[in-house]
Amino acid sequence: MTSPTIDNPLALDSQVCFALAIASRDVIGLYRPILEPLGLTHPQYLVLLALWDESPRTLKGLGQTLHLEPATLSPLLKRLEATGYVRRHRREADERTLDITLTDRGLDLRAVAETIPPRVVEALNLPLDDLLRLRDALHRVIAATS
Repeated sequence: MTSPTIDNPLALDSQVCFALAIASRDVIGLYRPILEPLGLTHPQYLVLLALWDESPRTLKGLGQTLHLEPATLSPLLKRLEATGYVRRHRREADERTLDITLTDRGLDLRAVAETIPPRVVEALNLPLDDLLRLRDALHRVIAATS
């Protein structure tokens, strides 16, 4: 691997986008064998994380939290509803608003999900402080690009 230098700003290893893309793909890959027995994909897991923080949520609010368009989020929610983890329903007072609520099964899954972050930390085999600093830096990147 070549060291990034100011003399070669187009070196692959100099690109933040390359490092983020590879790290993202590889870290999400660590989740696959953990989530598969639960019948979940990584995007579905993110939806559940948001709902465990706050439920019910509107489709619009959930999309804003997850930085996903409704057209991307709707199929995820349909699959989560089919597995019995969430329920989608229109508000009586305003039929334009779609609320997403965890079912009892979705609420119960939280106890199992609490074992996931430590398993991922263990698989990464990096100091927790390093991971927390990385997470904070990535949140700054997200804020800068939003």
